[in-house]
Amino acid sequence: MGEALSRRLQQETKFPPHQEAMLNLLAAADEVRTELDRACDEFGLTHAQYNVLRIVRGAPEGRARAEIGARMLDRAPDVTRILDRLEQRGLVERARGAEDKRQSIARITRKGTALLGEMEPRIHAVHEWFASKITRTDAKELSRIAERIYG
Repeated sequence: MGEALSRRLQQETKFPPHQEAMLNLLAAADEVRTELDRACDEFGLTHAQYNVLRIVRGAPEGRARAEIGARMLDRAPDVTRILDRLEQRGLVERARGAEDKRQSIARITRKGTALLGEMEPRIHAVHEWFASKITRTDAKELSRIAERIYG
C-alpha cells in the first residue's frame, strides 16, 4: 500500500491493486470535495447549491428541476429543497413553465450572478491547488481513467 494511503487509513494492510486504487480514488475525491466545500462555505453555500447556481446560470431562459438534477455532478436527492434555499436568499427565482404549467423553471437572479462572480477567484484558487498536485499529463490520464469508470 502507498505511504499516503497507509497514513490516511492509519494501517499497514496490503490491498489488492484494484481495491487500493479504489480507496485512493475515494480518498482523493474526498480531499478535492473538502477544498470545494471550504470555498463554498466562505460564501454561505453548499457545494450542491453552488453547482445548481452554475447550472441555472448557463440557461438564461431557465431550467426545469429535472434538467438541473440530471446535470448535477453529485446526484442530489432533493433539488427542490436546494432551489428553495437559493430562492429564499434571492439567488434564483422560479416561475411556471410556459408550455407545461406543472413544470417549475428556475432562473438565476442578478444577485445570484453577482455571487458567482464573487466566488470565481476562490473557486479558481481550488483549481490552482489541484493543478499544483498533478501534472497536465497526469490530469489528462486521470480524466481518461475516471471516464472509463463512470462513463
